[in-house]
Amino acid sequence: MEFDSRFTYFCKNGIIMSTIQRDILDEAKLLLSQFRALCIIGPRQSGKTTLSRLLFKQKQYVSLENPSVQIAAEQDTQAFLQQFPNGAVLDEVQRVPHIFRYLQGILDDNKSRGQFILTGSNNFLLQEQISQSLAGRAGYLQLLPLSYLELSAAGLTKDNIYKHILAGGYPEIWDQDLIPDKWMSSYVQTYIQRDVRLLRNITNLGDFTRFIMLCATRAGQLINREEMARAIGVDTKTIQAWLGILESSYIIYLLQPWYNNMNKRIVKSPKLYFYDTGLLCHLLGIQSQAALSNHQYYGSIFENWIITEIKKNRFNQGINEGMYFYRDSTGNEVDLLMEKQGNYLPVEIKSSKKVNTSMFSGLRFWLKNNPGAHSLLIYGGEAPVSLSDQLQAISWKEIGEL
Repeated sequence: MEFDSRFTYFCKNGIIMSTIQRDILDEAKLLLSQFRALCIIGPRQSGKTTLSRLLFKQKQYVSLENPSVQIAAEQDTQAFLQQFPNGAVLDEVQRVPHIFRYLQGILDDNKSRGQFILTGSNNFLLQEQISQSLAGRAGYLQLLPLSYLELSAAGLTKDNIYKHILAGGYPEIWDQDLIPDKWMSSYVQTYIQRDVRLLRNITNLGDFTRFIMLCATRAGQLINREEMARAIGVDTKTIQAWLGILESSYIIYLLQPWYNNMNKRIVKSPKLYFYDTGLLCHLLGIQSQAALSNHQYYGSIFENWIITEIKKNRFNQGINEGMYFYRDSTGNEVDLLMEKQGNYLPVEIKSSKKVNTSMFSGLRFWLKNNPGAHSLLIYGGEAPVSLSDQLQAISWKEIGEL
């Protein structure tokens, strides 16, 4: 077998396997050098286990999803942790929430860096426990599915944007060249049957499933909880709780509006996006490039892909904040504002393969009120376009540079 530097290799059941290198690796190593433990959070199947075992090649790996391991950890947590005097990878650690209190004592007694890696696919449970027990002791990383930049570095990118949107970024799909829609069908079933029950006692899984499908039709739109409640037949408090579940388990995220407290006319509702467009397409019943390119929601799906790719790039650099959108009550809008050191780059996103001057209207409005700023249009075509020093357009293929 020939080894390629673009891939990381590991042994599984005696067979040499490969996985695409992750851009977050350097940030993970940095945090391990600064903190006694590292928490890696993200969606199921995003590559947390593989990354953890790569970082801790010489330390023991323990999955708390194994029923016997989970029972042992629950029955005598102190004795369970004493098995790992040099630390370990504790995978899906939210399965035993009280383990964090015991870890606190261990990390207080031994202040050496990089002892444990804790992984989990539930953001809420882990954040709550970390804030109570591991504050100042643990670093925190969010690992999302593969980015276009990571796929490009591995030589796996396609010239066709539709292929990337349909495939999404889950590593197993790319590593094993699987059919995205088939894989997503199993993923959704596993999520509903296992993760949802862990998070909340939902009595009507049918209504919750319809809610997930409804969210897919609202991707890229302002959230209207009252309208969603009417469509499902539940109250707005239930909608709010269900949105929280989807956020906590990394199915969706909410892009918050940028607003100045002095301006009362600015819209203050967040917009809904999916962490993975392959999953989004599956929920919308889109299985082919032809269906995607002609779909009524294609513009919103393209926007979702662009914004999520930028989010992945920022997370991989350890930047978790600083992304907003702008919209006021008179219809002026900018799809994305990227903040860096107090400055904002306005970004407009258009799925069209050709640029026309009307696409820059939102950017012109922003520049009118923020003279001296620069702006960017990302579109579905190939070539860069420059209207002026402040108004630039780039192809979707350049998304890895943002």
